[in-house]
Amino acid sequence: MISSSTVVNSVVEKLRKALARGQWRSGEMLPGQRELAEQLGISRPSLREAVTVLETLGLVRSMPGKGVLVLEADATLVQSTDSVGAASLADVLELRYTLEPFIAGLVAQSAGNQDIGQLRLTLMDLREAVDASDSEAGVAAYIAFHEALFALTTNPIFQSVVQQTSNALKQSAAMLRDSPEHLAARLDENEAVVRAIRARNSAQASAQMRRHILAEGQRMGIELNIPDDHPDPHL
Repeated sequence: MISSSTVVNSVVEKLRKALARGQWRSGEMLPGQRELAEQLGISRPSLREAVTVLETLGLVRSMPGKGVLVLEADATLVQSTDSVGAASLADVLELRYTLEPFIAGLVAQSAGNQDIGQLRLTLMDLREAVDASDSEAGVAAYIAFHEALFALTTNPIFQSVVQQTSNALKQSAAMLRDSPEHLAARLDENEAVVRAIRARNSAQASAQMRRHILAEGQRMGIELNIPDDHPDPHL
C-alpha cells in the first residue's frame, strides 16, 4: 500500500517540474482543485497537502476565494527542492535532531517575553486541537509551533538552513496527520521545551527538544542514526 506521504511527495515533484518547465507561468492561477486532482489522479486532500508544501517553498500562494497563484520562483530554490523532495522520513528526523535542539537552546538564551508568548499561543492552538480531537488543526498547530521557533533565529546564514528544516517538516505532515493519537504526546513534549525556554535554561531546552525528536522517531518506527558521542537525551 502506498503511504499518503509518498503520494504527496510524488505530487510535489510533478507540480514542481511542471512549474519549472513553464506549464503555468508566474502570475497565472493553477487549475481548480477538482480539475487538478483529476488530472493527477489523486485525492483533493493529497493535492491540498502538496500545495501547502509548494507554498512553503515559495513557488505558489493560496489566495482564499480565488485559487492558487503561481509565483516567480528563484531558479536556485526550484532546483534545491529536488533534495528535499527525495528525503525520507528518517532524513527529515535526522535533520531536525541536528538543528532543532540547537535552535531551542539559542532561543532560551535570547527570546523576549513577546517571543515566548507567541510560542505559547501556538501551543494553545495545539491544545485546543487535542481537546477537540481535530487531527488537521493539530498538525497545523504543531508545524506552526516549530516554525515559530525557527523564526526566532537571527543569523541570516543560519536562516537559510532553517528554511530547509521547515520545508522538511512540511514533508512529514502527512505522516503526522496519519497518527492523531500522538497529538497529546507532541503537545506535552513541546510544552516541556517552552517551560525550559521560559526558565532561560538553554541546556534543558535543547535536551527536551532532543527527547521530542527521538520520541517522534519511535512513534514513526524510525531509529535515528545518532553519533555515539552525542549528548544523551535522557540526561
